[in-house]
Amino acid sequence: MAPPNCAEILNRWLAAINAHDVATLGALMAVDHVFTDSLGNRVKGGKSMVAGWRGYFEMCPDYWIEADTTMVDGETMLVAGEAGGTKDGEVWRIPAAWRVVIREARVVEWQVFADNKPVYEILGKRRP
Repeated sequence: MAPPNCAEILNRWLAAINAHDVATLGALMAVDHVFTDSLGNRVKGGKSMVAGWRGYFEMCPDYWIEADTTMVDGETMLVAGEAGGTKDGEVWRIPAAWRVVIREARVVEWQVFADNKPVYEILGKRRP
């Protein structure tokens, strides 16, 4: 059987995010996976990001992403669409893009580009 192509891996990755399937995300990540958030913070290592995804899904239990457009350049893809969820009872939805590098059927890099101002505004309403 032929190994899955990058588009298949990306589709499985996106489906796992939307299903909050941390086990599948972990299985699809390379050991040396690098996650970069929208502020440029980086988390290195697949095991670290399994914990990161678990924590994010606990914080935003209905988090979702929708990919509208995908551009491919070899093993690097740029995905554009929207992300959203509910935080502290308030619904948020933002335009977003993701850069993903897939090598040897594993997600090596996942980088987020988004203006998270709506989420920060929700968090700013919390009382100390």
